[in-house]
Amino acid sequence: MELWLVYALGAAVFAALTTIFAKIGIRDVDSNLATAIRTVVVLFFAWIMVFVVGSQGEIFYADGRTWVFLILSGLATGGSWLCFFHALKMGNVNQIVPLKKSSTILTMIFAFIFLGEPFGVFMIVGMVMIGVGTWLMTEMKKKENVGAKGNSWLFFGLLAAVFASLTAILGRIGIENIEANLGTAIRTFAVVPMAWLMVFITKEHKGIGKIDRKSWLFLLLSGMATGASWLLFYRALQIGNASHVVPIDKLSIVLTMAFAGIFLGERFSKRSLAGLAILTAGTLLAII
Repeated sequence: MELWLVYALGAAVFAALTTIFAKIGIRDVDSNLATAIRTVVVLFFAWIMVFVVGSQGEIFYADGRTWVFLILSGLATGGSWLCFFHALKMGNVNQIVPLKKSSTILTMIFAFIFLGEPFGVFMIVGMVMIGVGTWLMTEMKKKENVGAKGNSWLFFGLLAAVFASLTAILGRIGIENIEANLGTAIRTFAVVPMAWLMVFITKEHKGIGKIDRKSWLFLLLSGMATGASWLLFYRALQIGNASHVVPIDKLSIVLTMAFAGIFLGERFSKRSLAGLAILTAGTLLAII
């Protein structure tokens, strides 16, 4: 088995745990505040790994291009997180996650345009299947059940997908000449101030003292899972093609849906399950 594949599969497992832990942790917490708390955990975790592998000294040799693309990738990550957890606050995991995973399509297109990665027939068919599967899984609420929040999770879910695709491409360029763990840690520096700025703009910082122990626990676990997922993902991205690594990482949707059913009690319609099957098949086909 290719080493990049092992890293990508590990990233997928931790990405699934990230979503489940976060969904539990943000039930009684404002989404922007929850995101900001998680970023601090990820930053701490990422820099621990930098010192474990001993790559901290490389920071002095990173050129301007590396810094620019890593910071841009971090800002895109922050945008994706803020939109994703806002959507997750309003909708079900089985609605939001498929939508965010549709970023795979954009990432593969961007990888072809900006990175010059190969773009074959199987990949095109796989992208179409991913799109169809996502559409089937993104079930809209019936009009009579639409409340004040309505289907606004759809808008934020789509924005999260766009930012996620930019994150992968910008990050891929940024880590070309730097150790993957250090690149991840530098990216996180851009995410933290962006997330906390949003907290203070929306005045959600006033609610930090009201967070209960259970929410703190699951937000911390979510942050640690994100850190592990990032480290594995960007290591895979450094030694493999973005058009191959990203689809594998997005297969975390299968685990996420399973965990949502087991731990959150969410139920899936036949349409949603059919969409999951098509999305998964399309993802595997796109990797061939």
